[in-house]
Amino acid sequence: MQEILLQQPQLSAQTFVIPLAEDEEPQRYLIYAPLRQSAFIANSRIVNFIADLKDGIYKSQDDPNGDLTEWLQQLEIINAGKEHRPITIFEGIPEPSAVTLFLTTACNLRCSYCYASSGDTPIKHMSIDVAKQGIDFVSDNAYSNEEPGFELNFHGGGEPTVNWKVLTAAYEYAAERAHELDLELTASTATNGVLNDTQIDWIISHLDGVSLSFDGDPIAQDTHRPTVQGNGSSERVLHTIRRLDAAGFPYGIRVTVTQDQIPHLSQSIEFICRNTQPRHIQVEPAYQMGRWKNEPSAETSEFIKQYRIAQQCAQSYGQELYYSAARVGLLTNHFCGVTQDLFALSPDGNVSSCFEVFSENNNWADEFFYGKPELDGSYNFNLRVLHRLRNMAVDHKPFCEGCFARWHCAGDCHHKSRTVSGDQEFRGSDRCHITRELTKDQILDRIQSTGGLFWHESPDSLQDEVTHMGAIWIVLNKTDTL
Repeated sequence: MQEILLQQPQLSAQTFVIPLAEDEEPQRYLIYAPLRQSAFIANSRIVNFIADLKDGIYKSQDDPNGDLTEWLQQLEIINAGKEHRPITIFEGIPEPSAVTLFLTTACNLRCSYCYASSGDTPIKHMSIDVAKQGIDFVSDNAYSNEEPGFELNFHGGGEPTVNWKVLTAAYEYAAERAHELDLELTASTATNGVLNDTQIDWIISHLDGVSLSFDGDPIAQDTHRPTVQGNGSSERVLHTIRRLDAAGFPYGIRVTVTQDQIPHLSQSIEFICRNTQPRHIQVEPAYQMGRWKNEPSAETSEFIKQYRIAQQCAQSYGQELYYSAARVGLLTNHFCGVTQDLFALSPDGNVSSCFEVFSENNNWADEFFYGKPELDGSYNFNLRVLHRLRNMAVDHKPFCEGCFARWHCAGDCHHKSRTVSGDQEFRGSDRCHITRELTKDQILDRIQSTGGLFWHESPDSLQDEVTHMGAIWIVLNKTDTL
């Protein structure tokens, strides 16, 4: 066991005190040190002790037997040296080895909440020449930097498979490049799942994965995701899913929840779990942008309540729900590729850092587009714009400094933040509350999964002390005052 220092213990972790059920007596708190990946349930005695340490106050009589000091030291909350913040910095000219192609703004659905308002804007299709230039660029970078392979992804402000000819031709070209350069090719697409059997066969034979948008219960799907003709799309999508499941093809499902569907979320999740076999299920409240801009918000406390119920339902089927900004297993200063030099090409070949900013006509295009194609096959990058994007990482967001989910959420989606805050500095959103609550749930789940006393991602040496630490925890929580 480590030597326990009883003299002047020093707080060595940023800790957060999160009240649990307010109607509970005595009041209990979640103590969380994100960068130590340490958490435990505590009474007010321990909360006060840690608060005093933050203020530089230590009274030996407050911990006469040294049990509390030993407990906090084992969890690396005191006397453990400086914490290391999970910050990665991107500099210089980008050399991406992954390209995302926004193949088209056309779509075969007319979803009520489409962030892209697909079908309401002029249609653009990417040419194969634009796709080839992007593929050449990333495959050359992978080869030059001695990387094992490169990635090709299809996305866009419409349904990528609508531009089927270019999608398949782009893949075939990328496969040829991979063979020529002796590189591995990883390819995937986002899709709404309204596909014919020829397309499904091709996807199963060629791609490595699919992100499929499907709202679960047929009533929800058909209400908010009708076809261009106004018909329901649920049967078409379920046909696609059955084909993927029969082939054992890996895919994830993305569920979008509008306010009217919040009470029915668990019903939709149960439908998905009973009828499909996805690798993961992502659930997000509908964004107030695009066609849903002036509609009621789903970013509510009721969403949190129903998400929790749906999570229990999913777990009963051996599944876990996923919400993009609640990811306690990840420590990072980047939410997504926006701050990490994401290389995505619009139909015209210009470089965007964001999946949602697929068009040069987007309100925030000047902020998210940072490159243009050159005639020689290279790209001209605007380093001023790129520098600003890189500085949108969470370590540059003052509002997030006091949040316990900071290094997990990493500031959430920058495009959504811009939509909420406009030109003003980000001061939080309704999504922040959802993120904190669902992150808290994940921390509590980890405590429960490790015996219900504490959670600490630690060296194996500490795991030998679990029984001893558990005994200390019980002693410390017997009394509520020092």
